[in-house]
Amino acid sequence: MMLRTFKGGLHIDDHKTITNQIPIKKIPGAPIHIYPLQQHIGAPLEVLIKPGDHVLAGQKLADSDAYVSAPIHASISGIVKEIKPHLHPSGAMVTSIFVENDFQNEVFPEVCPKNPEQMTREEMLSVVRNAGIVGMGGAGFPTHVKLSPPKEAQIDYVIVNGAECEPYLTSDHREMLEHPDEILTGLCIMMRIFGLKDGYIGIESNKPDAIESMTKKAAEIKGADIHIVTLKTKYPQGAEKQLINAVAGRKVKPGQLPWQVGCIVSNIDTVAAIARAVVKNQPLTSRIVTLGGDALKNPMNYRVRIGTPFSYVIEQSEGTVCQIAKLLMGGPMMGLAVPSVDVPVIKGTSGILALSEKSAHLQ
Repeated sequence: MMLRTFKGGLHIDDHKTITNQIPIKKIPGAPIHIYPLQQHIGAPLEVLIKPGDHVLAGQKLADSDAYVSAPIHASISGIVKEIKPHLHPSGAMVTSIFVENDFQNEVFPEVCPKNPEQMTREEMLSVVRNAGIVGMGGAGFPTHVKLSPPKEAQIDYVIVNGAECEPYLTSDHREMLEHPDEILTGLCIMMRIFGLKDGYIGIESNKPDAIESMTKKAAEIKGADIHIVTLKTKYPQGAEKQLINAVAGRKVKPGQLPWQVGCIVSNIDTVAAIARAVVKNQPLTSRIVTLGGDALKNPMNYRVRIGTPFSYVIEQSEGTVCQIAKLLMGGPMMGLAVPSVDVPVIKGTSGILALSEKSAHLQ
């Protein structure tokens, strides 16, 4: 089999076998959810609620009139307790909305199914924007903006990034095994937005079961050609420029953006979120998070509601086996060092890694 790749790169221990064969587990909402207003690249948000208000799951908590922005929605139903600065995973103090869970999980009435076949391009983009979808690989760039390049752009390739080259992280892998239909639906929606018949999903060769799962489901799609591209396993195969080079054979030069070479790239979880938004009118209120690292008792992939404190996620995995020497959000190569387990899961939290002193090389 011919493996596509780019020139250069590193072969590093991926530590993926710890979690890549364990099914995703949903965890219940925490007693308190914390929603930082800073979860995207772009204009700041204005709070739409006030302390004492009862909010429903899927209800907007904050939004902006700015084009480059993305609203935040409640992931539980409950009472708004306070709005104050709180520690963000980045280490900054960010204005945050605290919601006390009433454990009724009442859903906002506007969250109801839609018929994407009857929607125009503009309507689909509007739904994606109002759903608060951003790049969930960690970048946080509003997805409706990425899907709206300048009019002069000629988009030839829509690429789903299933490489997942960061060590430890396996959330995209598990999603390709457990929810291939959502991923393919999201890809087809993106293809419709750009009027394309062909779509591409790049997957590293160390995920043969995901390649098989996506290939089988892609063959069932009628009226479109979905190409599953097997990529050589190495770092950083999942970086946007390297992925475009491997899949499309095009180079994004310094200072260029992908649309300038005719390509749009989206992360696996982002594409699945597009499907849920357009088909079910479901806003981005949860995501899959790899809980990994040798300081944890039971590493696993979880479906986690946005706003859940890291500490609560770790408790759901029966806690730690030793002191956490380094806590990371994301993978060890590009992730952020997090100052406390009291920070909340945000839209860009692809992983929570709790490393022992030995693994963190701090001894």
